[in-house]
Amino acid sequence: MTSLNTEAAVRDRYSGAAAEREPELCCPIDYDRRYLEIIPQEVIDRDYGCGDPSKYVREGETVLDLGSGGGKICFIAAQKVGPTGSIIGVDMNDDMLNLARRSQPLVAEKMGYDNLSFRKGKIQDMTIDRDAVDRYLRQTPINNESDLQRFEAFLQDMRLNAPLIPADSIDVIVSNCVLNLVDGSEKQSLFRELFRVLKPGGRAVISDIVSDEPVPKSMQQDATLWSGCISGALQEKAFIDAFTEAGFQGPQLAAFQPEPWQTVEGIEFRSATVIAYKFPQTECFEHHEAVVYQGPYASVHDDDGHRFTRGVRTAVCRKTFLKMRSEPYGNDFIAIEPAIPIDPENAAPFDCTNGQEVRSPKITKAGRVTNETNASASGDNCCGEGGCC
Repeated sequence: MTSLNTEAAVRDRYSGAAAEREPELCCPIDYDRRYLEIIPQEVIDRDYGCGDPSKYVREGETVLDLGSGGGKICFIAAQKVGPTGSIIGVDMNDDMLNLARRSQPLVAEKMGYDNLSFRKGKIQDMTIDRDAVDRYLRQTPINNESDLQRFEAFLQDMRLNAPLIPADSIDVIVSNCVLNLVDGSEKQSLFRELFRVLKPGGRAVISDIVSDEPVPKSMQQDATLWSGCISGALQEKAFIDAFTEAGFQGPQLAAFQPEPWQTVEGIEFRSATVIAYKFPQTECFEHHEAVVYQGPYASVHDDDGHRFTRGVRTAVCRKTFLKMRSEPYGNDFIAIEPAIPIDPENAAPFDCTNGQEVRSPKITKAGRVTNETNASASGDNCCGEGGCC
């Protein structure tokens, strides 16, 4: 049996959907009407998605929208990040890119600033600028092996020196019902690309269709089901696991559609939004710091293998200490600094492989207690920096 050319199936269907609205390609979504008022109606009519990841972006951030289509999520996010932020949309479909690019000046004029750019590229390989490839091929057609070698050298130079999206350059990645359109053989590369382009401390906010059971091979060979965001869907847990396998930590289901969007051959397909984080990969050093898991569960594990027992002062390295003070962990942990800080130059290596290690109160006694939910412990009720009365 001939394998389905998923890329061609998606390209053909979405080129048609750019010209004429196809309601079957999207789930019902309630967007904030304030952000739709300045967006051209043809962009709204040609929007195909299953969630609203734009609600998770913040002022001043650099945002990358994967599979940006006609630009609707980009135009919403551009208003939310404001003039100090920037929005990059990446899509491979020329018809959708043309719609977004001709709408961009209209939206920018109404906003009073232009913080948008739309780029042609494959989201599973964002090192290659496909507009640059088009220009190269128009100027230098490939007619023989020597031409091909020069083209391959051109691509390699681009990957190394001028990638479409550089590594560690994006604050937050958003995507709206696009990852399931990428061929199964390239999905692992796709998640690795998400991790590559994010800054340490950045996050991915991905809305997509997931299935309650694995999709059989027979359905994956159906061009209509694949291009319709059905048969390329990952099973619910496999979707979350794909993030951790690529290096992300703390993935969480921020949204999960209660009722299935569609049921095909007894398999339920519904919209889900996952938020996952990229943390700095630094060495572990001892700073006599501790964190306390607040509950409600008896104990929890993080994606680095640390175990935290409710109410226990757990010894952690500086890297884990900073991580547990930040999103998404900060509201669940109390951070306790040592009474006597350790100079970074004198910090010894910390072994994070020993599981849970209790930090003696003698080390943290009178140390400063911090976290977002415990401001009072280090604020009005405290007698100076030494501790609380």
